[in-house]
Amino acid sequence: MEGGKPTLPLVYQAVQALYHDPDPAGKERASVWLGELQRSMYAWEISDQLLQLKQDVESCYFAAQTMKMKIQTSFYELPPETHTALRDSLLSHIQNLKDLSPIIVTQLALAIADLALQMASWKGCVHTLIEKYSNDVSSMPFLIEILTVLPEEVHSRSLRIGANRRTEIIEDLAYYSTTVVTLLVTCAEKSGHTEKMLIKVFRCLGSWFNLGVLDNNFMANNQLLMILFQVLQRDETSTNLHEAASDCVCSALYAIENVAINMPLAMQLFQGVLTLETAYHMAVAREDLDKVLNYCRIFTELCETFLEMTVRTPGQGMGDLRTLELLLICAGHPQYEVVEISFNFWYRLGEHLYKMNDPALHRVFRPFIQRLLHSLARHCQLDPDHEGVPEDTDDFGEFRMRVSDLVKDVIFLVGSMECFSQLYSTLKEGNPPWEVTEAVLFIMASIAKSVDPENNPTLTEVLEQIVLLPETVHLAVRYTSIELVGEMSEVIDRNPCMLDPVLNFLMKGLREKPLASAAAKAIHNICSVCRDHMAQHFQGLLDIARALDSFALSTDAAVGLLKGTALVLARLPLEKIAECLNDLCAVQVMALKKLLAQDSSSGKSSDPTVWLDRLAVIFRHTNPIVENGQTHPCQKVIQEVCLNIWPVLSETLNAHQGDNRIVERCCRCLRFAVRCVGKGSASLLQPLVTQMVSVYQVYPHSCFLYLGSILVDEYGMEEGCRQGLLDMLQALCMPTFQLLEQPNGLRNHPDTVDDLFRLATRFVQRSPVTLLSSTIIVHIIQCAIAATTLDHRDANCSVMKFIRDLIHTGVSNDHEDDFEVRKRLIGQAMEQHGQQLVTQLINTCCFCLPPYTLPDVAEVLWEIMVFDRPTFCRWLETALKGLPKETAGGAVTVTHKQLTDFHKQVTSAEECKQVCWAIREFTRLYR
Repeated sequence: MEGGKPTLPLVYQAVQALYHDPDPAGKERASVWLGELQRSMYAWEISDQLLQLKQDVESCYFAAQTMKMKIQTSFYELPPETHTALRDSLLSHIQNLKDLSPIIVTQLALAIADLALQMASWKGCVHTLIEKYSNDVSSMPFLIEILTVLPEEVHSRSLRIGANRRTEIIEDLAYYSTTVVTLLVTCAEKSGHTEKMLIKVFRCLGSWFNLGVLDNNFMANNQLLMILFQVLQRDETSTNLHEAASDCVCSALYAIENVAINMPLAMQLFQGVLTLETAYHMAVAREDLDKVLNYCRIFTELCETFLEMTVRTPGQGMGDLRTLELLLICAGHPQYEVVEISFNFWYRLGEHLYKMNDPALHRVFRPFIQRLLHSLARHCQLDPDHEGVPEDTDDFGEFRMRVSDLVKDVIFLVGSMECFSQLYSTLKEGNPPWEVTEAVLFIMASIAKSVDPENNPTLTEVLEQIVLLPETVHLAVRYTSIELVGEMSEVIDRNPCMLDPVLNFLMKGLREKPLASAAAKAIHNICSVCRDHMAQHFQGLLDIARALDSFALSTDAAVGLLKGTALVLARLPLEKIAECLNDLCAVQVMALKKLLAQDSSSGKSSDPTVWLDRLAVIFRHTNPIVENGQTHPCQKVIQEVCLNIWPVLSETLNAHQGDNRIVERCCRCLRFAVRCVGKGSASLLQPLVTQMVSVYQVYPHSCFLYLGSILVDEYGMEEGCRQGLLDMLQALCMPTFQLLEQPNGLRNHPDTVDDLFRLATRFVQRSPVTLLSSTIIVHIIQCAIAATTLDHRDANCSVMKFIRDLIHTGVSNDHEDDFEVRKRLIGQAMEQHGQQLVTQLINTCCFCLPPYTLPDVAEVLWEIMVFDRPTFCRWLETALKGLPKETAGGAVTVTHKQLTDFHKQVTSAEECKQVCWAIREFTRLYR
C-alpha cells in the first residue's frame, strides 16, 4: 500500500463511507481503498486492532472478514512463530464479540477453522476447543459455529492444504467425532430443546455427516436421530427449524450412499423417513409449501440413496417400493415445484434400468412411470384463463422443458408408441378442455421422435387431424400443434402425400405473429429431414426467404428458416444450385448495401448483424454432393462473391471496424464462405488478408486470428500460399504479443490466446516446416509456455493442443519427405525450451490449473517423453526438485517417497493415460 501503514481513524472513516456514504462514487472509492488495504501486510495488525476496539458492527465485520480472507489466501505472509499468538488472539476476539452480531461470529469461526486446518502445530484442535469452552453456556453458540464450519472448510477451494494434510485432518476429526456428537446431545438437552439451539445443533450435525466421518453404529442409536425425526413429525415445528432438520436428514442420507457398509444407520434413516408420510399430508392440508418442499427433498434423497437396492431387489427389504410411492404422492401435489425436486431421481432410475435392460424389471417399474407421466401431463397444463401462446422463458416454461427432457429419458419403460396412442385416444374419444388438449399435445411432441415412423397409421392419422384444426381453437393449442408437426418430420418423410397439407397448415401459422416463429422452426425441421421431397417446394422457400422480414419472426427462427432453405438448395440439380444460391444471397447483399448507403448519407451507424448472420447460415449449409470431376456448383457464385459480396463485406468490415460484435459476425460470414467453396476462393485470399492485417493493427479483434486459422487450414498445403500465410501470421503476431504482454494480458484476453494458438496449431498441421524454420516460432513457443498457467477452459485447451501437436510433428514418422527436417527442428526447439516447458507444466498443474485440464497436460508431457525419454527424465527431476515440500503452516506437502514414486510412474509409463492418472494423484498433494 502506497504511503505506508494507514491510521485506524482513516480505516474507520473508509468503512463508514463504504456502508453509509450517500454518494455511490464515494462508496466505490472506499471499496477500492479497503480492497488494497486487505491485500497489504498491514491488514493483519489493523484487523486485530479494530476487533479489539469493538467500535461498531461495521468495522468489526470488515476486520473479521479481512482476517478470514488473509488466513485463506495469504497465510504464508506470517512467520511460523506468530501462529500461536494469532490463534489465541482470534479465540479472544470471538469470545469478546459473541453477542455483537452472528455474522461476525461466523466470519471469526471461519478464520479459526481455516487457521486450524493450516497450522500443523495445533494438534487436536477439536479436543482443545471443546475442553476450553464446553462448560460455559454463553460460549456454546460460537463453539458450535466453529465446529460447524470446520468440517465444511476441509474441502474448501480457497485453502490449498494438500492431500497429505487433508487426510491427517480427516483422521483427526473422525477420532473426535463422537465427542462432538455427544456435546451436541448435551447442548440440545441443556437448552430444553429450544428452537435456536436445535437449529445450530442440526446444522453442525449435518456438517459432520457431509464430511463422512461419523461412526454409523454410534449414530444409529444416537438420541439426536430420534430428536430429528420428532421435530419433522411435529405439526407445530417452525419453518426455520423444519428446514434445518430436513437439511440434516438429507446430509445423513447422502453420507450413507454406500448402504452396504452403513447398514445400522441406513435402517434407522429408512424407517424414520417412512414415518413422515402423515406429516407430509398434514403440511399439504395446512398449505405449508415450505414444509411440503422439505419433505419432498427428504423423500427424493431417500430414493437416491436406496436406488441400487430398489433396482436390484425391488419390493424386498430396503428395496421397498413404498419409497417410490412417496415420490408419486409428492407428484400429486398441485404445485409443480414439488414434483420438480424428484426429477434427478427419475432420470437416474431410468438410466439404471436402461443399462440393465431386463424386461422383468421394466415390468415392475412400468406402472410407476405411467403414473408419473400422468402427473407430469397434468402439471404441464396452462391456466384455463391463459391467453396467447405458452411462454418458453418464464419459470413454468422452463419447467415444461425439463418435463419434456425427463419424458424422453423414461419413455422406453412404457413404450413410446403405446404412450403416444393412449394420449391421442384421450383427445379423440373425449372432448377435453383446451388446456388439457394442449398439455397432451405437448407430451406427444416430447415423444414423437422416439415413435417408429414406419407404416404407422396412428402417426399419419394424428398429422391428418392436426392439419385440419380450425383456426378458432385456442392459440396455445395451435402453437403446440405446430411444434408437434415439426417433431413429426420423419413421418412426413415416409408419407410425402402429407407434405402439401402440412406446409399449407404451417404457412397459415407463419402469417400470424404469435405462431410465426414456431411455424418457421417446424419448416426448418421438415427441410432438414425431408430434403429430397422439399426440393419441389424450393420456389416457395425462396419466396419466403425473399419476404422474410414481412413475417414476425425471432432472429433465431429467421436464421433457422434460411438454414432449412440452404439444406434443400443443396439437393437441387447441380445446374440450378448456382442460380438459386445467387438469388438467396442477393436478398441479404442488397440489404447490406442499403444499410451502407443509409449510413454514409445519414452519418449514423446501423447494425448489419442480422444480414451477416443470414449470409453465414446460407454459406454454412449449402453443401451439395459433388461427384468426382464435376465443377463445384458454388464456384461460379463465389466468383461472383468476389464481385458482389466481398466488396460489401469489406466495406461493412471497414465501416464497423471498432465494433467487436459486428467484426466477429463479418469474420464468421467470411469463414463459412471460404469453407463453402474451399480452394476456389483463392482470389479472395490477397485482399482479405491485407484488410485483416491492417484492421488488426488498430483493433486487435481475436476473430481475425480465428479467420486466419481457417485460411491456413484451407490453403496451408498449397506451396504458392505458404509464404503469404506465414507473412500474415507474423503480421498478426506482433500486435497480439503486445496485447498479451500487458499486465494481466493473458488473463484479460483469453479469446485472443485461444484464437492465436488455434492459428498456430493449424500451421503445425498444414505446413510445420514453414513455421518451424521461421523466426516467429521462438516467440510463439515462449508465449505458449507463459499461457500454460491460464485457467480458462478453451484458451488452455488451445495452448496445450498447440504444444502437443508441435512436438508430435517430430515424433510421427508419416513417411513424408520432410520428417527428418521436422525432427531436427523440433530437437532444436526442445533443446532451447524443454526444461523451462516441463518445469512450467509441473508448477502449473500443482498451483494454477483445475483438474479437468490435466489430461491435456498429460498429453504434452507424454509427447515430450516419446520424443526424448532420457532427457525428459532429467527435466522432470529438476522440475520436481523445485517444488515446495512444506506448507506455510508447517505441514508436509509432499514426502521424498511421493516425489520419487511420481517420477517413476511418469517416466516408466507405457501409455498416456498412465501419465494422466499419475499427475491427477500427484497434484492432489498441492490442492
